[in-house]
Amino acid sequence: MIITISGLAGSGTTTVSKILSEKTGIPFISAGDIFRQMAVERNMDILEFSKFAEENEEIDIEIDKRQAKIAKERENLIVEGRLSAHFVDADFKLWFIAPLETRTERISQREDKPYDTVKQEIITRSRSEARRYREIHNIDIENMDVYDMIINTGNFNPESIALIILKVIKVISCQQ
Repeated sequence: MIITISGLAGSGTTTVSKILSEKTGIPFISAGDIFRQMAVERNMDILEFSKFAEENEEIDIEIDKRQAKIAKERENLIVEGRLSAHFVDADFKLWFIAPLETRTERISQREDKPYDTVKQEIITRSRSEARRYREIHNIDIENMDVYDMIINTGNFNPESIALIILKVIKVISCQQ
């Protein structure tokens, strides 16, 4: 089964993807992993490569292509990334939401940064990404039509979210 897990920064996509991978034995890849791999390939640290990527839209396009290619070569895979559902031929596509305050608190704790700074960074990043997705891919990140299920991760802990997904996967498997 190919599963995509997408959502905005701080919604818990990476955390839940890792838990789900552990519980199912299904390998997990993330857009972030591919991004870091591409930085290494270009002999750049992550900050250098981030700046480079901002000026070169082909980096975003390459990340999407690599995810799709990896998924196409696998029978079972969890693919985590903001736009994964748009480029990966998946059996089950998830989108995570969470209130801005919850996402801000999570990132603030994870990165040990002040809450107000993180909140502004999330807002700025979200606007920038939405614009880039429209310009590069003609994707409206707010259009949820591509997803099979949307989960408000602000209401559950990561383990519970993984259990919800496992139950839905079981239902999907029985229907096939």
